[in-house]
Amino acid sequence: MHSNLHPILQDKRLMAFDLDGTLIDSVPDLAAAMARTLSELDLRVPNEVEVRDWVGNGAPVLVERALTWALQTAPEPALQTRAFNAFMAHYGAAPNTLTTLYPGVKEALQVLHQEGLTLVLITNKPERFIEPLLEHFNLLTFFTLWIGGDSLAKKKPDPLPLLHAANMCQIPPAECIMVGDSRHDMAAGKAAGFATLALPYGYNHGEPIEQSQPDLVITSLTELLMPAPHATRTA
Repeated sequence: MHSNLHPILQDKRLMAFDLDGTLIDSVPDLAAAMARTLSELDLRVPNEVEVRDWVGNGAPVLVERALTWALQTAPEPALQTRAFNAFMAHYGAAPNTLTTLYPGVKEALQVLHQEGLTLVLITNKPERFIEPLLEHFNLLTFFTLWIGGDSLAKKKPDPLPLLHAANMCQIPPAECIMVGDSRHDMAAGKAAGFATLALPYGYNHGEPIEQSQPDLVITSLTELLMPAPHATRTA
């Protein structure tokens, strides 16, 4: 079906991509917003490496993890709300100042789109930040739809966003593949009946992505553009 693409895509019609840690490295901007938030609360400020391990479950969990780290105990609900609102404001004011595209991402998306694959974005990032980021990096036209962590009743690792995307595009799960960098992406993909493809360079709470047993691990999305000798099948 897709003679110019990796064999794992031969029977696939839809590709669902995670965003943070898969297409973009957003941690520098997330860390900067978190530093401003905690500094305003007179709390100690984490570094970028620490924030990197907290990303992946959406903004509320990111803020909760940061507060728990700074306080050395679980935050009170009122503080959690105050910090979350401040973080959203700081991040919303500068979501792409330091954020970068991973190498090969734009080239790969362009070819995959040209090959006729339906591309969707499924992230746990709040929906309001998705379109501005895609527009900033000139990726908007590649995607048929995008789903944020607050778009539906449940987010990854629940399969709901993936099944919703497949249903919206009228493509059965067996013809879909989830591409991500974390165990949440792999768990959601497997639960939805998608094939799973993992990238090892993103944010996975310090764990090797191979532990999640994806169908395939590649080091760059450009490896999908031809049969990849360095791709590692794990299942």
